[in-house]
Amino acid sequence: QVQLVESGGGLVQAGGSLMVSCTASGRPFVRNAMAWFRQAPGREREFVAAIGWSGGTTQYADSVKGRSTISRDDAKKTVYLQMNSLKPEDMAVYYCAVPERPYVAVPGIRADEYDYWGQGTQVTVSS
Repeated sequence: QVQLVESGGGLVQAGGSLMVSCTASGRPFVRNAMAWFRQAPGREREFVAAIGWSGGTTQYADSVKGRSTISRDDAKKTVYLQMNSLKPEDMAVYYCAVPERPYVAVPGIRADEYDYWGQGTQVTVSS
């Protein structure tokens, strides 16, 4: 089992920056790819960013590419999502996710590729 706890959400003005974090526990973190998804009210959960188990491969949704950076600190069992130039359409609950299968080098971008999910952290962007 893997437990994931997100933090760092909050209220930010459009054009501002925010970093959300996700800390894992329950099994060795260093072997797992990690991803961020988000869900806005009335919309389906969508992929945001992902990082492979070694940190060597990252993937980003087109909507955040160039504005966001995913990174990981295996010693802290934490994955980060730094978001810059935030837009009102970035407002959502942000979830981190981990696949059951370890050693995924190229992380997936579909929600059904991930087995463990955190409770989410709210990001609100004011215009």
